[in-house]
Amino acid sequence: MTQPPSSGPTTTRALRGRAVTFRADPFLDDPAHALVHEDDALILIEDGRISRFGPFEALRHTIPDGIPVTTYPDSLLSAGFVDTHVHYPQLPMIAAYGEQLLEWLERYTFPTEAKFADPGHARAVARRFLRELLRAGTTTAAVYCTVHPQSVDAFFDESARLNTRMVAGKVLMDRNAPDDLRDTAQGGYDDSLALIDRWHRRGRQLYAVTPRFAATSTEEQLDLAGSLLRQRDGLFMQTHLAENTAEIAWIRRLFPNRASYLDVYAHAGLVGPRSVLGHAVHVDEDDFCTCHQAGCALAHCPTSNLFLGSGSFRLFDAVDVRRPVRVGLGTDVGAGTSLSQLGSLNEAYKVAQATGRRLHPAQAFWLATAGGARSLYLDDRIGTLAVGMEADLCVLDPKATPLMAQRAETCETIEDLLFILMMLGDDRSVRATYVAGELVHDRDDPAHTHPAVSFR
Repeated sequence: MTQPPSSGPTTTRALRGRAVTFRADPFLDDPAHALVHEDDALILIEDGRISRFGPFEALRHTIPDGIPVTTYPDSLLSAGFVDTHVHYPQLPMIAAYGEQLLEWLERYTFPTEAKFADPGHARAVARRFLRELLRAGTTTAAVYCTVHPQSVDAFFDESARLNTRMVAGKVLMDRNAPDDLRDTAQGGYDDSLALIDRWHRRGRQLYAVTPRFAATSTEEQLDLAGSLLRQRDGLFMQTHLAENTAEIAWIRRLFPNRASYLDVYAHAGLVGPRSVLGHAVHVDEDDFCTCHQAGCALAHCPTSNLFLGSGSFRLFDAVDVRRPVRVGLGTDVGAGTSLSQLGSLNEAYKVAQATGRRLHPAQAFWLATAGGARSLYLDDRIGTLAVGMEADLCVLDPKATPLMAQRAETCETIEDLLFILMMLGDDRSVRATYVAGELVHDRDDPAHTHPAVSFR
């Protein structure tokens, strides 16, 4: 890298390097046409947004006098990754052995989340979690907190300090959970409304109404969650759907008057634009049609689904051109095994192969960037490199390890290079991460830590 960037705040920044982004959805269009590749690009950033993007030689005259150009040779500039389903409180219990979903919740998850009654613990984990996200090149995520309001405050406090665009919310659980993790229907509503008024649209922070899943909320609580969505503009909703067969049977017993698992949420007014349903491993064609019509999104969490033995998400059925459903990529954590979206793409490719389909590299990176942004209805702000977009970026190194470097030598196309990144890459492949144009992670310069990211 030439001309190392300043560690202090700046209003204008110029980046140069090979770049990839999207002009269309590669699931609905020819992937070769949907993918945009600039072999030598300039990204000019002013006041946190991209003001120029295109061939360096054509745009170099637009660089203001006195602004140095930060060059990343042998790397790829990309929009930052988007994680559409992740639990920050579960970071301390990632890679917990031996259980499937329901037993895993009882044995590992609930005891871990109970500790977030302590605001100091919540702050420490939120800081570690966001640091790890940025190290993995993820700049936006839809995040589950715990039932404790202080867990939400801790998360948004840290996100606001970093200026990351995040979606998060307090988990709602008024039954089928330990005493120290249950709220009440009215109490959960009141706490959520107070958090919404404190955080939603404050800077880059956005709020998601967050019933954990149907089994841990009464019908009254789900109805009140639907009411919350009508109280303020632009709110999100996140929950889990049809992850595990035992879970689905349980939901059927708990809600005998509902036509399906998805109908439980739809009846409560929770299925619509900006609704993100995690996992959706065991859904049927009626569910896909409902999601398409409602404009909600599904979060594909391949590392988690494989780790817990939940099953294989039918990605290509979900994005069928006859009634495409919005789909993003989720790491889940702690059931997921990595916060790296490159790791998620590795497993997503294998899941597709096992179901007889081929996940094209352009389709994969779409899921991790523009597709994730579209799932969150944020594709007018993040997810692509284009003039006017918020300058949340990651710099990817296809030669991060000796094996990757050796393999990269034989790559003939940009698609080949992207495939190497998604199959062999991990957090080591993230050379740098920028949030609103500010450098917040630099892999190769441990001494350089942006003030906003100091880990204290």
